[in-house]
Amino acid sequence: MAVTAPRTLELTSRAAEGSRSARRLRRSGQVPGVIYGGGEEPQLFAADARVLRNTLAHAGAILEVSLDGGGGMPVLVKDVQRHPVRGEAVHVDLLRVRMDEKIHTTVVLELVGADTAPGVVQGGVLSQGVVELNIEALPGDIPDSVPFDVSGLDINETATLASVPAPSGVTFLDDPETVVATVTPPSEEAAPDEIETETERVGDPTVDEVAERQAEGDTSSEAEQAAGDS
Repeated sequence: MAVTAPRTLELTSRAAEGSRSARRLRRSGQVPGVIYGGGEEPQLFAADARVLRNTLAHAGAILEVSLDGGGGMPVLVKDVQRHPVRGEAVHVDLLRVRMDEKIHTTVVLELVGADTAPGVVQGGVLSQGVVELNIEALPGDIPDSVPFDVSGLDINETATLASVPAPSGVTFLDDPETVVATVTPPSEEAAPDEIETETERVGDPTVDEVAERQAEGDTSSEAEQAAGDS
């Protein structure tokens, strides 16, 4: 049965018992984590793995969580450590936030319109520069990602952060000259005829080499014949 992401993610406090306890939690379908910040002591918690997975998949940058049935509190997902093979969450870091105070965080820069960029249509290669942007914003204004339209980029053209429009309520903290995208010319490859010609030049023996090999072959045959006659 599908698990629906709740409005408030229920967490259960846990004691600091080391990595062995964390492994037991994971085997029982729980994910360990920690809440910190906000001028309060860090608090260790455990969350149901299936509910957490659905919550992270459908929520924005800010979650509302409840610890041990208490009142809801807004938190920012600072880090999700995942299993290197299965990709499932194995540990979560949450930061307490106030909705009326701006915070510093990072968001993903998403390039859109690449398929129709003139430089790409002409065979150029689009490369993304910076992947994450450092921003300042109120928790409620933090976007899931920052889109940037690259459909106008031509070959040998570079776009910097200065050309990326900031979402409402968001301030970029990185250098405006930070490269976000560039289109490089297609790599020049030798034509098949040129490759064959070069191969012939390098691999084929010269006329003198052929004559020399034939002479060596004749001499060898004569020697063998003489040895046989004797």
